[in-house]
Amino acid sequence: MDILFLLVPVSVLLVFIILGVLAWAIHRGQFEDLEREGARIFEND
Repeated sequence: MDILFLLVPVSVLLVFIILGVLAWAIHRGQFEDLEREGARIFEND
């Protein structure tokens, strides 16, 4: 039972870190044009 006092705050902190990284990626425009980047691998050089 004592381990829950460690695991619950650590998991909440991990969720906030993941949400922060996701918000940072959205703000920086990482998800703007997914179709073009997916089609780029099929282009012949």
